[in-house]
Amino acid sequence: MVSNQVSGRRTGLISVVVPLYNEAGGVEAFYRELCLVLDGLAGHRFEVICVDDGSRDETLASLLALVERDSRFRVLELSRNFGKEAALTAGIDASRGDAVIPMDADLQDPPELIPRLIDEWLLRGADVVVARRTDRSIDPFLKRKTAELFYGVHNRLSSVKIPENVGDFRLLDRAAVEAIKALPERQRFMKGLFAWIGFKTATVDYARGARTAGSSKFSGWRLWNFALEGITSFSTVPLRVWTYIGGAGALISFLYALYIVLRIVILGVDVPGYASLLVAILFLGSLQLLSVGLLGEYIGRIYLETKQRPIYVVRREFGQRDAP
Repeated sequence: MVSNQVSGRRTGLISVVVPLYNEAGGVEAFYRELCLVLDGLAGHRFEVICVDDGSRDETLASLLALVERDSRFRVLELSRNFGKEAALTAGIDASRGDAVIPMDADLQDPPELIPRLIDEWLLRGADVVVARRTDRSIDPFLKRKTAELFYGVHNRLSSVKIPENVGDFRLLDRAAVEAIKALPERQRFMKGLFAWIGFKTATVDYARGARTAGSSKFSGWRLWNFALEGITSFSTVPLRVWTYIGGAGALISFLYALYIVLRIVILGVDVPGYASLLVAILFLGSLQLLSVGLLGEYIGRIYLETKQRPIYVVRREFGQRDAP
């Protein structure tokens, strides 16, 4: 049972933020499962902010039907597809609750976990409660292994450690929400931002289930770019590495030049084959291209940030703002 009496902490309204993109087939099932949980939580009021991220199917129409049926639901229609991070930001910005719970609509983030998140927040005083996946056997083998690789690489390179197997599903106290809203960057990696703000954090474990409808919108290529975004957002170590690689290459070149000079002095002029020369040129040229590409990633981020374009654009909002 959840108590709503915590010293210095209001518990009147809790916001659930749900970004959606082409999820029409799963909206009704999500509504049923979520309402079963929310209706059983006496003593709390809820608002459910659904953000339609430029869906091309009937997602928006399905969400508008929920608004007509249930006054707790609000819908933000973005002007186009801005991506999940932007949609999540839009929902968090629009939230009014004393706590905010971001989650997906595919039911892989189980609504029945919400009471446990609230318990950790209210009864144990956590400012952030993260939901950690202990069983990801439902995910493809390659996806699990690449996720492990990403967390390992990111947490070794960055001073901001991202909890392994933790997604966007969590509870954020209003103080943590305001900290997120105060961050000015446009290119947003939300998992990193959630970790960066800190706050007293608790963890709730759960087993990840299968999607109820539709398919993941993250292809292998998009996941790779997402991982690159995360690493370059929170670490400059990749840039520093090329300083060491360049220094090591210069030292090796100097030693090799010294060896050639001594060899000529001692043994006379020699004409070596071209194979080793070709390999050396191609190898060093490839390293230079890699370093330029990596540098371009950081410069590109600077370029996009200096434009100061909004993270998202809301086309229309549906639902009563003054309703709980």
